[in-house]
Amino acid sequence: MKQILIIEDDLDIAELERDYLQLNGYRAEINQDGLTGLKKALSGMYDLIVVDLMLPNKDGFEIIKEIRKKLEIPVIVVTARNDDIDKIRGLDFGADDYLTKPFSPAELVARIKSHIKRYERLKGHTLTETIQHKGLEINTASHKVTVNGLHVPLTQRNMTFCFSWRVIQT
Repeated sequence: MKQILIIEDDLDIAELERDYLQLNGYRAEINQDGLTGLKKALSGMYDLIVVDLMLPNKDGFEIIKEIRKKLEIPVIVVTARNDDIDKIRGLDFGADDYLTKPFSPAELVARIKSHIKRYERLKGHTLTETIQHKGLEINTASHKVTVNGLHVPLTQRNMTFCFSWRVIQT
């Protein structure tokens, strides 16, 4: 069962979010304080974080920045702040989504499902360590290239080519 952390100081909203999540098969935990919410978020126990921006002791922007320094889990902002500058700032700091209050709890659950699926798909995606094409062999882990069995020393230009080729292959 997926675990969601809700960092929201308005208990009525937090309980509404939790109830909808539980009805949809998630476990959800509420934290009403920014500082303790951040500590819980950084524990690594959660599959997704829902965070308000206006919180006591540490605002949501700071929470998102701290989470992004250590974790790549999905973060969804749910807040009353609906100015474009706040939305842009939240997304720039690393939020994956931004929902303004009032919101539809069913839409929040749908967004959570979508972000968790995408995160799991990306987390499970691994690149092949060795790419071979005709006489060219690129080891993406060691950054070594051979052509017809001969080692090719990499210059910055060659490395840029190899990286670009690797991206095209994925």
